[in-house]
Amino acid sequence: MKPWNKVEIKLDSGEIKEAIAPVIISASRSTDIPKYFTKWFINKLEKGYLVWVSPFNRKEQYVSFAKCRLVVFWTKDPSPIIKVLDTLDDKKIKYYFQYTLNNYDKEGLEPNVPRLKDRITTFKELSVKIGKKKTIWRFDPLILSDQLTIDILIDRISKIGEELKDYTKKLVISFADIDVYKKVQNNLKKKTDNYREFTEKEVKEFSRKLVELNNKLGLKITTCAEQYDLKAYGIEKNRCIDDELMVQEFGSDSELMKFIGYDSQMSLFDEKGDYQHNVRLKDKGQRKECGCIMSKDIGMYNTCYHLCAYCYANHSESSVKRNFDSHSPSNLSIVSYY
Repeated sequence: MKPWNKVEIKLDSGEIKEAIAPVIISASRSTDIPKYFTKWFINKLEKGYLVWVSPFNRKEQYVSFAKCRLVVFWTKDPSPIIKVLDTLDDKKIKYYFQYTLNNYDKEGLEPNVPRLKDRITTFKELSVKIGKKKTIWRFDPLILSDQLTIDILIDRISKIGEELKDYTKKLVISFADIDVYKKVQNNLKKKTDNYREFTEKEVKEFSRKLVELNNKLGLKITTCAEQYDLKAYGIEKNRCIDDELMVQEFGSDSELMKFIGYDSQMSLFDEKGDYQHNVRLKDKGQRKECGCIMSKDIGMYNTCYHLCAYCYANHSESSVKRNFDSHSPSNLSIVSYY
């Protein structure tokens, strides 16, 4: 995998700095930029660069938009950014959305997301504006407790799916990772229910019931960064930063196609019609189970005020609240947290 190209940028002070210039930007696995940082994102897009700070060593990295051809947005409420997507259109930057729409309202696992009814309405609005293939539904993560059973989850997915089936082509699922994240364990312990991960047997039971449900919904179902091979149920492994989707939806963007190694004169589909991915583009910064191609994520930990109890990107509710008590979410710079 080749590193990103480097360019020079001029700061407001006149100082010249070296910046990476990614072709694909992820916004973001670490926080909900469309919900809380739309003004910040558009400001940085107009400026032409941003400063990202590593959560591991606190080193600053300048990120330029000079070569950007695609932004992949991750969100639970894109309503603020829908109004300004024309800014990206004007700059010929493509985009699509990973839209997480769960129903954990009764359990209070996502305390600051809008009402389910409103999130469904926003999903439909976004889909109508940008297209159903570029509006991807995620019910993720899936989590169990003594009260929250497989059948209850299937019923909730069914109800949402009936609303969304004409507004998306894909449903992405994942199973909650609790044991590997101490901060997730601590956050869930504060809840009254005894939340836990799926066993392998339960994964298979859930998958069978979900596929039965999908006979009515007609969606493509995939898993995100999961160890389980569920092909026997018709469930594939997903690539959230997805070169196949890019070929299908943005094939006319020659620079993007050049980056992913797609030549319109050469088929990237095998004799079975399956897309053949460029393995050299695998994002080595993600877990080995992740199928994403390389992108630059511009988000920061401890900056998402949804305060979802299962989230690995927030250390604690108090750490996020301290940030939001001292900054206005509508105009703060994410980098100012570090």
